[in-house]
Amino acid sequence: MNKKHVVITGAGSGLGASLAHLYADKGYHVTLMGRNSDKLQKVAASLGTSDYSIHVLDVSSYTAVTTVFRDIRSVDLLINNAGVGYFELAEALSVEQVDAMIDINLKGTIFCTQQVLPAMKAAGAGQIINIVSTAGLEGKVTESVYCASKFGVKGFTESLQKELAETGIRVSGIYMGGMATPFWDGVIDEDNMGGMMAADDVAEIIVNSMEERRNINVSELVIRNH
Repeated sequence: MNKKHVVITGAGSGLGASLAHLYADKGYHVTLMGRNSDKLQKVAASLGTSDYSIHVLDVSSYTAVTTVFRDIRSVDLLINNAGVGYFELAEALSVEQVDAMIDINLKGTIFCTQQVLPAMKAAGAGQIINIVSTAGLEGKVTESVYCASKFGVKGFTESLQKELAETGIRVSGIYMGGMATPFWDGVIDEDNMGGMMAADDVAEIIVNSMEERRNINVSELVIRNH
């Protein structure tokens, strides 16, 4: 398999699915990861290619992450996109909700990144894109722990950039505003989604901006709603 290989977590819907389509169009072997097999199968069937792999994975489980990544081939591009949010006043968040946001958003990003680094370092090449959101740039009402998890991803991303500065591995953080995706189901009424960005538009900006170019490195990309 000589094609470039992209692994996308949280690929069953929203931005992850949009990114999968664009990288499939660019000729990549696309590995779709997510917790829902049916959603992953639906995205895969819509790619217009048979050059894909599917792995059902909860990124918050270190054991599951190590097992899955052991079974896939060398990764050229890892997109840490899996995420979850619960939006309440700080004191109203349950232990389960706090754990889920820290475990999936932050620890999941760390766990998956750990799995690809040794091979990327050996090759002296590779790319890691962390989908963070503007919640990693500023605190927001009813998003205290969600922001905490995303600020953590921002710190992890910036530290990786310093650690890997001389390795040939490119690391980027993507900070985007709200998108009209299933992420907001049950949180925002459909009638109030008009100001949200389209996931396809955001994906196109990311893919175009993250393309490797001579003497250019895009370490962070901020995409805001009007």
